[in-house]
Amino acid sequence: MSVHASRRHVLYVEDDRINIVLMEEVFRRLPDAWSLDCVEDGAQALSVLGELRPDLLLVDMNLPDMNGLELLTRLRAQYQGLTALPCVALSADALPEQVQAARAAGFTDYWIKPIDVLQLAEALQALDLSGCGGSQRP
Repeated sequence: MSVHASRRHVLYVEDDRINIVLMEEVFRRLPDAWSLDCVEDGAQALSVLGELRPDLLLVDMNLPDMNGLELLTRLRAQYQGLTALPCVALSADALPEQVQAARAAGFTDYWIKPIDVLQLAEALQALDLSGCGGSQRP
């Protein structure tokens, strides 16, 4: 897959097909400055991260092959150049200890599902304005 260099890129790691379809619909309504790729488990995410170099990673905390904490730990070990990549944990669970564990593991934020479209749009705008992210495309 080829991504235009000026576009900001989001990788969404989610195993629920309905959530993927909903997120794809949200991104269709966003400005063309944003693109979305979806993978369905942690292993797929780890295999494409080096190539895609996203600006933001959205991670379901309950994936079939590993949880979000494990994925983030593996990502940081495997791709040391992506340590500044903003990563958002997504879960239907809002227990304070889960939120705390995600933040302690290095997640930038923790969003409760279903995702608020306004919250997503604001986060993307903040990322775009800051000019920071994990993508250092040549």
